[in-house]
Amino acid sequence: MRYFLKRRVCAFCVDKIDEIDYKDIGRLRRFLSDRGRIDPRRKTGTCAKHQRRLSVALKRARHIALLPFTPEHVRQMGGLPSAAKG
Repeated sequence: MRYFLKRRVCAFCVDKIDEIDYKDIGRLRRFLSDRGRIDPRRKTGTCAKHQRRLSVALKRARHIALLPFTPEHVRQMGGLPSAAKG
C-alpha cells in the first residue's frame, strides 16, 4: 500500500498575511510546541519567508511576556495562554 503525504500549505500565504503581529497570541501559539519551542517548518507547513517573520514575532512576544520561554513557564501558567484572553 502506498502512502501519500498530505501537502502542507502556509497558513499565512492562504490568509494573505504579509506582516505577522507579535500581539496576535491566538495565531502565534499554534506554532509553539507544548514545551514552548517554535515548531519547525516541516511540521507546520509554513513557507520560509513567513517562518522567518514568525520566529521574530514569537521572540518579541516572549520578550514582553505574552508567550512562555521554557516548559517551566508553561507549567506555572497552567498551559499556553488562550486566545480568548487577548
